[in-house]
Amino acid sequence: MRERGGIVVGALVVVLTLFPLGFFLHSSPRFPGSLAGSLIGIAAALLMLVPLTYVAVKRIPFINRRAKPHVETRTLLSLHIYAGVVAPILGLIHAAHKFNSPLGVSLTGIMLVLVISGFFGRYLLTQLARALRGRQSELAALKLSFLNIQPPPVAEGASADSRGLLARALFQKDEVPAAAGSERDAESLAGAVADVEYAVRAEGAVQSLFGQWRKVHVTLAVILYTLLALHIWAGLYYGLRWL
Repeated sequence: MRERGGIVVGALVVVLTLFPLGFFLHSSPRFPGSLAGSLIGIAAALLMLVPLTYVAVKRIPFINRRAKPHVETRTLLSLHIYAGVVAPILGLIHAAHKFNSPLGVSLTGIMLVLVISGFFGRYLLTQLARALRGRQSELAALKLSFLNIQPPPVAEGASADSRGLLARALFQKDEVPAAAGSERDAESLAGAVADVEYAVRAEGAVQSLFGQWRKVHVTLAVILYTLLALHIWAGLYYGLRWL
C-alpha cells in the first residue's frame, strides 16, 4: 500500500513538473481573475494550509497531546504529502499559464522547487534510513559471528618439547601444520565487517547531509507562504474581476 501511494505521488509530481511547459502551447490571461479561476485559486490556497496541520501536531506539544488520541501521525503525514502535491496543481490551473507577474512567477517557482524537494527528500530519506538499519543489523550479525569463531586447535607438534637438551640440538622435530579453516573464516568475516562498516559510515554521512535538507525544506515553505499571503493580498487589494 505504501509503494502504491509513492507511485501515485510520483505521478502527481511528474504532472506538476510538466504542467508549466503548457505555457508554450496555451495561455489564458483572463482566467485567473474569472469566477472559475478565482474559485480554483481559493481552493488551492486553502489546500496549501492543510500541510501545516502535520507540522503543528508534530512540533507543538500542546496540539500534539490533544490530537494524538484522535488521529495518527502517519495519517497526517499522508495528508501533508497529498495536499502538498494537489494544491500546487490547482495553483497552476488557477494561473492558466499566465506568467506576467513577478510575484506569480516567484510563487510558481518556489512551489515547484518545494514540491520536488519534498518528494525526493521524503522518499529518499525513507529508503536511506531503511538501508542504514539493514546495514547496521548485518554489521551486528557479522561481528557476533566473528566473536564466536573458535580459535584453531594447537597442533600436537607445536606443544611444548619435553625432550632433552642434547636431543633437541641433534634432531629437529617435525612441524605439524595447524588447521587453517578457522583462520580463513576469520579473515573472510573480518573483510566483510570492514566492508559493511565502510558502507554504514558512507550512508550515515549521506543521511546527515540529508538532515540539512529539512532546514532547506522549511525555509522554502516559509518563503512560499509569504509569497502566497502577498499574492492573496494583491488579489484583494486590486479587486476580483468577476465581482
